[in-house]
Amino acid sequence: MIAGAILSPFFYFIVNSPPLTATSISALILGFTCLAVANTRQYLSSEAARILLKAGTENTAALLEELGLQNKAIYLASTPKSPSRALIPLVDNAGITIAKDNLPKRLILRYGPNSEDMAIAVTTPGNVSIELLENKPGPTAVEMETAMNYLLIGVLDIARSVSVNITGPKVEVEVKAPKIGYENIAHYKCLGSPIASIAAAVVAEALNKSVRITEEKYQKNEAVIILEILP
Repeated sequence: MIAGAILSPFFYFIVNSPPLTATSISALILGFTCLAVANTRQYLSSEAARILLKAGTENTAALLEELGLQNKAIYLASTPKSPSRALIPLVDNAGITIAKDNLPKRLILRYGPNSEDMAIAVTTPGNVSIELLENKPGPTAVEMETAMNYLLIGVLDIARSVSVNITGPKVEVEVKAPKIGYENIAHYKCLGSPIASIAAAVVAEALNKSVRITEEKYQKNEAVIILEILP
């Protein structure tokens, strides 16, 4: 940028060379472009983000393994009083119903009227990713798909494409070329993989309902995630 600013008037007024003047002006433009691109780079590096994610997931995994929990987590939508989060019931209950507006902001909480209605509330990559959305997604499959494409492709760059299909209480999410797979560990069994976690959090936020990951299948460079919409 400095070289272009100095050489442009020199080549134009003294040397009187249009090609050299155009070259120096191009250097000036490239300098401004490089400066603008450098300023838009995120302050947190990818290596630092990977370290923070690994530390958080390993701590959560250690807690789940210590308690021996393998129940499927329930993803909740955010409310004016509470951010988006996931609940891991201490006792598996197929007909679980959660009044999320009355849930306290605690690690261990009661979500229902019965004594066994206890759960652990955790924050997942999906819950955090919701904060990156500029607007809350709508309840249609197209709007959910747009939100997932924005997060998984535009922001995180961990997939090539996403498609969403809603059939009754089931939501099927197909992710092409996922860069993060599924591991057979307690953390993923409860909360799902990071990609499934993001999908579940987006659906819960879009429908303003509780969502559970029922199945994850990875084959031939494609991930199929089945979500269940709870009452």
